[in-house]
Amino acid sequence: MLKILTLNQIALEGLERFPRDRYEIGSAIPDPDAILVRSQTLSEQYATQRLRCVARAGAGVNNIAVEAMTRNGIVVFNTPGANANSVKESVITAMLLASRDVIGGVGFVHGLGALDAAELHRQVEAEKKRFRGAEIAGKTLGVVGLGAIGSLVADVGLRLGMKVLGFDPAISVDAAWRLPSEVQRMENLYALLSRSDYISLHVPLLPDTAGLINDERLKATRPGTVLINYARDEIVDPTAVARALDAGQLSRYVSDFPAPELIGRPDVIFTPHLGASTGEAETNCAIMAAEQIIDFLENGNIRNSVNFPSLQLDRTTGHRIAFSNYNVPRMLNSVLSVLADNNLNVIDMLNKSRDEIAYNLIDLDRPADDAVLARITAIEGVVNVRSVESK
Repeated sequence: MLKILTLNQIALEGLERFPRDRYEIGSAIPDPDAILVRSQTLSEQYATQRLRCVARAGAGVNNIAVEAMTRNGIVVFNTPGANANSVKESVITAMLLASRDVIGGVGFVHGLGALDAAELHRQVEAEKKRFRGAEIAGKTLGVVGLGAIGSLVADVGLRLGMKVLGFDPAISVDAAWRLPSEVQRMENLYALLSRSDYISLHVPLLPDTAGLINDERLKATRPGTVLINYARDEIVDPTAVARALDAGQLSRYVSDFPAPELIGRPDVIFTPHLGASTGEAETNCAIMAAEQIIDFLENGNIRNSVNFPSLQLDRTTGHRIAFSNYNVPRMLNSVLSVLADNNLNVIDMLNKSRDEIAYNLIDLDRPADDAVLARITAIEGVVNVRSVESK
């Protein structure tokens, strides 16, 4: 019986993916084979000897001690794209709220109190000019980061009649195919900042994106630019945003990550981390995370890992071993020698590496017993090994 520890509230549709005859699932499962998590922090103490993988039902993994998991051979999954539509819709809402003072207008009307129809009409007509806004059609939208969410935002911008610029130095082939041809690719961030009326951020939090939007880059924006951040809190310096708002470089800042330095400003709109908070997004993320866990535990396949290489091998026999090792020479030869010494014939195999870690799947003509697995584990540089027998 495989044991799955759930942290946070996981959508039922995802939990139902686990066959109950093979999986024990719960929020108080000791020593699990896998952890399914949303926002709870996973420190190194969760990296037990039995734990094989962690799946984050969402895109960001900043709440997970990824490096510690990698050292222990634990695969960390995320669910890229599963919540993309939800975040896209939040960003479009943010853009529209920044263009028209809808929030101020709603507050004004609700503050009028009990008036008769004539007086209500008079005051509304007299004061509506205070909340006048601008159309976004014909404006220029700059999208920083052209992955699953950024490409959707770019597409909607085009459909709303905007000119769309995009910048992503690390764009993948798949993302490039998804991107509408009408999006104009910028060669550097400064070119995008200087030509955009609206800037929407969609980059992950990495060492080179922390503080990406700072004083220097905000000075490159055209006066009156709207900045939207529904990506990650730390990629924007809030004190720099305050200075840019005071100087008129920014007219509005809309973010899903409230910052103490900016709360209460009339030119700032904060939402309480609602970007992916829809039932559909939570369901999609839970289903994708569950399916990735199942395929990994039962077949050894890896999809959407943030610390291990993607690797999928169709079954040729029912007997398979999976092992990870440090990416150093002759590791695979050492393992194959152990298999040969025990008269185990290799039917098929696949090996891939990512940075300092390598991962391998080997199909055999018969099962590898505990003694064989112990010999492989003892090889210097092997992180972990397990038998993945078909059910």
